[in-house]
Amino acid sequence: MDLGISGKVALVTAGTRGIGLGIANALSAEGVRVAVAARTEVDVKRTAAALGGLGIVADLLTEDGCRRAVSETEQSLGPIDILVNNLGVRAGSSWSDTGLAEFEAAFAGNAGVSVRMTQLVIPGMLLRGWGRVIVISSIWGRESGGAPAYNAAKAAEISFVTAMAREVAAKGVTVNSIAPGSILWEGGGWHRRQQADPHAIAELVLREMPLGRFGTVEEVAAVVTFVCSQQAGLVNGACIPVDGGQSRSNI
Repeated sequence: MDLGISGKVALVTAGTRGIGLGIANALSAEGVRVAVAARTEVDVKRTAAALGGLGIVADLLTEDGCRRAVSETEQSLGPIDILVNNLGVRAGSSWSDTGLAEFEAAFAGNAGVSVRMTQLVIPGMLLRGWGRVIVISSIWGRESGGAPAYNAAKAAEISFVTAMAREVAAKGVTVNSIAPGSILWEGGGWHRRQQADPHAIAELVLREMPLGRFGTVEEVAAVVTFVCSQQAGLVNGACIPVDGGQSRSNI
């Protein structure tokens, strides 16, 4: 299937590893000109070289870093057609180590960055009459679970997507969120837990994951890429779980 996005310009935040890297690779395979933005220079350079795309070293937790990521993409590749807000920050793990500071950090590193980046690119998309904005949320945003501050921040991202989507759809721009379940990739959080206690993680998989396995970054990236496509024009304001049935939400 021709997704109709060859030649488009995409910016993927935190696109040098894990889900972000998988998305960058999938978009590039469709002929999209991809920029990735992240803080670690060596990772940015390696990823850009592998993609044949643009790498931007920027601290996206700051307003200056967000503006730099957008401006450098536009200067080098052209106007941004696709924005993938993949950056996510965890703060605290349970109510025993979570207070106001952790909530502020989680909201700033999730919803805050997604809102700022989206507001930077939306005006240009509206002028050109086409755009795709994707926010990588979590099943622990669609429903309760996980670290409290992270859970609340991801729920806020989904709420933002729903509201923004209704504002911009009539002018050719769609805004959606993707809610991955537990995704295994080397160096990621689940990989570290698996290495530390393989027996406990194997039991968790059998108990909580209907497919009997973790998801992969490629499976998440495939859904993101389709939602960015011309064919997904009616998909707007959605929160799409990519979790193999792991979540239990009725909506």
